[in-house]
Amino acid sequence: MQKPILQTYPRLALFSEENYRGRESVVRGSAGIRSLEARFGDVESLRFFSTNPNATLVLFSRSNCKGLFRVFRGNRNIADLRDFIGGNNVESLISSNVRLTLEQIRRIRRTGELPAGFRNL
Repeated sequence: MQKPILQTYPRLALFSEENYRGRESVVRGSAGIRSLEARFGDVESLRFFSTNPNATLVLFSRSNCKGLFRVFRGNRNIADLRDFIGGNNVESLISSNVRLTLEQIRRIRRTGELPAGFRNL
């Protein structure tokens, strides 16, 4: 049996309060978080860091990577996630150390399937 590969990047820090305050939870490696609230409770701000400038963070307005979405490339700090996507809160997200194309993101939204190597959280 092979040992799992430890993924260090990207590093996603989720905070329970605005402006990077409160309880902090850290997710490392490429992952899809289907429901921020169910997995981490209130998430009001985040910090996304990778050594790859093409790393991709995708925020969705509905759970299970559905609804409206916003795409960010490279490092990103977001101090307030409320009403962030067309007046909607962020409900789910994808954190990737590689560039995800809009076509790949739309396929994930349509099918619910993440690319190989991604963890479902």
